[in-house]
Amino acid sequence: MRVHVGAVGRLRAGPERALIDDYAARFDKTGRGLGLGPFHLHEVEDKKGGGMTAEAALLDRTIPKGAIVVALDERGEVMTSPDFSRHMGDWRDAGRGDVAFVIGGADGLAPDLRARADLTLSFGKMVWPHMLARVMLVEQLYRAAAILAGSPYHRA
Repeated sequence: MRVHVGAVGRLRAGPERALIDDYAARFDKTGRGLGLGPFHLHEVEDKKGGGMTAEAALLDRTIPKGAIVVALDERGEVMTSPDFSRHMGDWRDAGRGDVAFVIGGADGLAPDLRARADLTLSFGKMVWPHMLARVMLVEQLYRAAAILAGSPYHRA
């Protein structure tokens, strides 16, 4: 199952980019034998200043046809890492070809894109900068693959 992350904004070189690259590489390596991956990051920018609606249209283009759509949003479901890994495993086992995670910009996701999601996921009640949310998501993707592989990375 291919994993796509559509995110508003371009991440420059720096510590966040290094973390994303590291966890994405780990995910691809661990997930390969599990039928997970490869990982694709799609960065979009609304250069015309159209706000959430324009961002949603750009994000929509990053979602493959038939993909499971997961919206990251503070109002979403909070779950444990093992629960998240179960979702990933269940989607894979159901034969789903793609899962697409979408991360909005500073104002979040447009309501119509959020409503379209199969799952709305939150990393807690606090609001996180969207660049850090990317890092946290990719780490959780790697953690999910590690859990499904029986790796000792997740020690809960």
